[in-house]
Amino acid sequence: MLDVRGLGFGFPGRSVGRDVSFAVDAGEVLCVLGPNGSGKTTLFRTVLGLLARQGGEISIGGAPLEGLGRAEIARRAGYVPQGHSAYFAFTVLEFVLMGRTTHLGAFSTPARRDVEVAERALESLSIAALAGKPVTEISGGERQLALIARALAQEPRLLVMDEPTASLDFGNQVRVMEHIAALARSGIAVLFSSHNPDHALLAAQRVLLLREGGTLALGEPRVVIRAETLERLYGVKIEVIELPGGRHACMPSLGHRAGG
Repeated sequence: MLDVRGLGFGFPGRSVGRDVSFAVDAGEVLCVLGPNGSGKTTLFRTVLGLLARQGGEISIGGAPLEGLGRAEIARRAGYVPQGHSAYFAFTVLEFVLMGRTTHLGAFSTPARRDVEVAERALESLSIAALAGKPVTEISGGERQLALIARALAQEPRLLVMDEPTASLDFGNQVRVMEHIAALARSGIAVLFSSHNPDHALLAAQRVLLLREGGTLALGEPRVVIRAETLERLYGVKIEVIELPGGRHACMPSLGHRAGG
């Protein structure tokens, strides 16, 4: 669904990343892990055509990105940005309905099916009760869930999520991971970033470790997420613990820096 080869990315006059390659198939989850400033958000914005690539190739659904217009990209890929401030008092349902814009004509209004798609997206994230509330009056965590619902309302085949759990409490983080896994089971390709390696272990089939704009490692989480690679990535001592049932979890060692 998404194919990225030898990608260079950044801003005019400034390179952030180079020679990054990965693919995400339909029904697969790829998690990008990296510290602040590693280039995760810039990478995602480049993949979606919001920033011009500085090298390499990107294709979505088999079509080169440069040959797709903004509306076609939006029909193929949904985007959940890292944060959103609500400036207008749209209801949550109206906010989610905005995800249907790409399916409507220039002067069309949402039809009953569009409303039903938006309502299903809210229900899937267990926030249907918020439908009539203004987005300016809900919590930051609830607004993040509404952003995810808006992206789902686009009915994309690829969903790109930039730190979707950043402002959520522990329970909602788990729910978002559950929904990411469920979306993949429905055939959607999911690309998301996180600061928590356990999220990759929970929900991803593969993980990309991004360090200073380059690929530190790429592969299955249980192969890539090791103490030595996480220490190189984050600069702190981290122990990867095996749990009953063959599962793994990451435990930092407080007061100990890598190499110390």
